[in-house]
Amino acid sequence: MSLKGFHFVFVTVSTFLCLFMALWAWLLAPDKGTSTLIIGCVGVFGSLVMPTYGVLFYRKITRAHI
Repeated sequence: MSLKGFHFVFVTVSTFLCLFMALWAWLLAPDKGTSTLIIGCVGVFGSLVMPTYGVLFYRKITRAHI
């Protein structure tokens, strides 16, 4: 698997895991405490940052012709 292919899979799986983490923290968690709120915020942040990282990496790797 190429570096580009690995990053595509990594970013996709990581984004889905972050979305699941946010969904679990805000809708499915049995206890709604401070730590659950923090986990939800980290999940939302990760689900926004990971695709951004993927796009920036793809642009960089395309410019480098790798």
